Amino acid sequence: MSRYSVYILSLVLFVLSLIGWRWHEAGIWAALVFGLLAVLGTWDLLQKASTLRRNYPILAHFRYGLESIGPEMRQYFIEADTAEVPFSRQQRALVYQRAKSVNDVRPFGSLQDVYAVDYEWINHSMRPAEHASHDFRVLVGTDTAQPYSVSVFNISAMSFGSLSANAVRALNKGAKLGGFYHDTGEGSIASYHREHGGDLVWEIGSGYFGCRNPDGSFSEERFAGNARDPQVKMIELKLSQGAKPGHGGMLPAPKVTPEIAAARGVPVGEDCISPASHSAFDSPVGLVRFVARLRELSGGKPVGFKLAIGHPWEWFGIAKAIHETGLLPDFIVVDGAEGGTGAAPAEFIDHVGLPMHEALMLVHNTLVGLDLRDRIRVAAAGRITSAFDIARTLAMGADWCNAGRGFMFALGCIQSQSCHNDRCPTGVATQDPSRWRHLDVDDKAVRVAGFQQNTLKALRDLLCAAGLGGPEELGPEHILRRVSPIEVRSLAALYRFLEPGELLRGVPEHQVFRNFWAEARSDSFSAPGRVGTMQHSKAS
Repeated sequence: MSRYSVYILSLVLFVLSLIGWRWHEAGIWAALVFGLLAVLGTWDLLQKASTLRRNYPILAHFRYGLESIGPEMRQYFIEADTAEVPFSRQQRALVYQRAKSVNDVRPFGSLQDVYAVDYEWINHSMRPAEHASHDFRVLVGTDTAQPYSVSVFNISAMSFGSLSANAVRALNKGAKLGGFYHDTGEGSIASYHREHGGDLVWEIGSGYFGCRNPDGSFSEERFAGNARDPQVKMIELKLSQGAKPGHGGMLPAPKVTPEIAAARGVPVGEDCISPASHSAFDSPVGLVRFVARLRELSGGKPVGFKLAIGHPWEWFGIAKAIHETGLLPDFIVVDGAEGGTGAAPAEFIDHVGLPMHEALMLVHNTLVGLDLRDRIRVAAAGRITSAFDIARTLAMGADWCNAGRGFMFALGCIQSQSCHNDRCPTGVATQDPSRWRHLDVDDKAVRVAGFQQNTLKALRDLLCAAGLGGPEELGPEHILRRVSPIEVRSLAALYRFLEPGELLRGVPEHQVFRNFWAEARSDSFSAPGRVGTMQHSKAS
């Protein structure tokens, strides 16, 4: 209740001032001041646009007020808000503007240093194109019984349990309004995902939540029951995630509420374990066979997997298994190490896994080299908040993009970094009903849809300016990077891209393929013999 203390105090002091007015004329001025504060606090509680003000009546205005005083104070808040946080206030402001459908036109030129090393841009054309629609889509699962038309911008995996009930409701209603998909996260499908009927991609992790036996093993019967729900459009098997690849997790017993237990299929009040690895398969061949089985059990829906790239030979083993068996996933989601909205150990956040752009390029190159790229769709996630982020990611080989934090910002997240202690001030990442109930579902759903739609409109404008016929025409030659104060190169010139079928004709002159492709195994995730010998000799 401490967050209401100033409001309650203003009410008490207002009453006392009215009483004291009889004995001293200063009481009328005190009553006026405290009365205005009480009115402000009451309005904060009644309005629905700001969850922060509903949770912190009057107090929230100190943050907003100080922030608006001037450039010096704004800079203080920029530094305070972004200390050790990867998203700048500038990026958050762009999301908020688009979520609220506020004009994001900016005067006085770019805020970027266009002469800085690593500055990137997309070139425009002297013959701009025209696009009537911004609803860009990709058909996934063309060989399945139930293919799905995917928007090029969707909500990335975030579980109920990590997010609040009203946050899940708002995201799903926003997805319904905007016509894009909502990834459930590995916490499975909660009742809140179903209320508004937005398209779902059901993510299945190593805990097999929503499709598990009592001992934690995979249950085909329970999987089929959820997967055949018409609201579920695709199935995504999570091998690893960007925030903490190779790391399991545990939801402590006190947090396993009846609602979370029902969604995940676990006992109430007991520790909920997510193992570091899957028990349903133990090799690349086992993985692709499992994916094929999930497609069959789902009634022919598109099935794919998500991974953060680590050891390259493990990914190469999966690629070889796909090529050798002919069992193709319908899609692959590449999760960058810089992504992830959930809490994770500091070392994992900062130093484990391959960044998204490098990981995406490796997956794309491998599939092209095996002449499989046209048959397998590729998505990517990792710090994507703007239309240029999407354009750059598509140019590097993705078919569509997912985002987590951008949509959290649209819900009102201010990056207070309180996700782990259940005290989220905006009701987004908490299970405390006194906090999340103040997140207005209808208002935030409109903002979620607005952010997605306005970002795609901005993407359309970029494509028109570049003279391109659609997102599928974007390539690495369209993105330019300043590599030194006096040199600019396109991504096509900076990186080595394989030719279709090149891996079928031999090992290309590309360092990672030259070092690891030949010895990668489709029957094991273990390190190739030569790699193991190299590691042993280094240790010696």
